Amino acid sequence: MNSRVLLAVDRTAAFSCVVAALLLSPQTSRAQDGINEQKAISGNNATIVVNVRNSSGDPLPVGAVVKLFRNGSIPNGQTTAQGGRAIFLPRNLGDFSVVVEATGYKPGRASVDVPIPVRVEVDVYLQPEVDANSTTTAPGGPLLAPKAQKEVDLALKALQENALDDAQKHLASAVDLAPNHPDILYLLGVLYIRRNNPVRAQESLTKATQLDPHHARALAALGTVLSNEGKFEEAIPPLEKALQINPQSWETRWTLAKACYYQRQYERALKESQSAFAASAGRAPEIELLVAQALTAVGRYEESAQTLRNFLQNHADNAQARTARRWLDRLKRAGKIQSE
Repeated sequence: MNSRVLLAVDRTAAFSCVVAALLLSPQTSRAQDGINEQKAISGNNATIVVNVRNSSGDPLPVGAVVKLFRNGSIPNGQTTAQGGRAIFLPRNLGDFSVVVEATGYKPGRASVDVPIPVRVEVDVYLQPEVDANSTTTAPGGPLLAPKAQKEVDLALKALQENALDDAQKHLASAVDLAPNHPDILYLLGVLYIRRNNPVRAQESLTKATQLDPHHARALAALGTVLSNEGKFEEAIPPLEKALQINPQSWETRWTLAKACYYQRQYERALKESQSAFAASAGRAPEIELLVAQALTAVGRYEESAQTLRNFLQNHADNAQARTARRWLDRLKRAGKIQSE
């Protein structure tokens, strides 16, 4: 056993695909439209982050108007999504509705509950406008007939509203109409992830990637499921391929960094985690903890300690702050860094 001080991590990799609603940070003052991302992250505010995506799950490539309502009808702000994202600081806590409109797309809606001062992130998927006799599909994918597309749209809406039984019903109908469509199988995989059924999720996602080897989100989801199950060696190839197709996905790179770390590929884990942290632009400060772990694993103890101090300084209220303090104390007790 060498003298490295390895920091333990939570093996549960975050999967931010369809309809992710993630708790994060608060305020109860006035709403702010188009607020700066870094300000929202570093502040002590109840924050609603809206990710506007197309039917493939990628950020919407055109501008979209995002409106926020409380209790279904009380306006709480309006802004234009930048890079597929819009951020609000709601006036009050409670139930909110998000309405998104964009030229050439059907309006999208999502519901989000903010019962306590937290940060919540929600995805809204927009479907392109088509006439009744046309077919539609994701770019490069096989065509979906209108009936199948309707079931997919209803399934997406149900997933956004966390109505998993309804989502499963609509996806079952979609499978009957198009049993070998990779997008439908991908959504089935996402549904099974939401239902905590990794075996079925892996089956659906594996089939999706076999039918469409270039389905970046299915590859990323498959790699995430495998990583969550501790199958890190198996997780690395689909994650690598997903990044070859979509190198901008910092979420996928973060998951790859974790898998590399547990495979004791520490230098690569460091490189990937640093890249993921930079690309995330502060949206997932927890990545910085993985950077610290990798730095420790390669013997760069002072840099690891400084990374932990930075995290504590910038995110003292983060749920992982206690872990960061514990790791910093561990480095001090091991004599790897100088005491402050």
